[in-house]
Amino acid sequence: HAKATSAQYADLAEIYESDNDYEVGTVVIFGGEKEVTQSTISNDTRVAGVISEDPAYLMNSDSQGQAVALVGKVKCKVHGMVSKGDLLTTSVSYPGHAHKALSPVLGSIVGKAMEDKADNGESVILISVGRL
Repeated sequence: HAKATSAQYADLAEIYESDNDYEVGTVVIFGGEKEVTQSTISNDTRVAGVISEDPAYLMNSDSQGQAVALVGKVKCKVHGMVSKGDLLTTSVSYPGHAHKALSPVLGSIVGKAMEDKADNGESVILISVGRL
């Protein structure tokens, strides 16, 4: 089902059954008691995507679960400093967050940062999912 979105970002998402009700921007992996769960290890090759706020296109929209962004611009929880264009992967220290991929592992990339983040704390930034 395609729909218009007033947001400045748009993504293609699919409904996946999650083992919890995760906040928008949470990085999820294939695993847990359902189809997806939040990430808890670094460079996880099971990465599925990021919980989407308002996808422009939503597959399996009649299913139960949460929208997981697969491609496009989306808000993402990030820990640590990143520069626009940095590859992002799953974080071990901050579950459900991404961080700059220092030694990228094939299949573990969440997406690319679309904004600079100049502090070491946690925040939500815009990323491009599905860009390897």
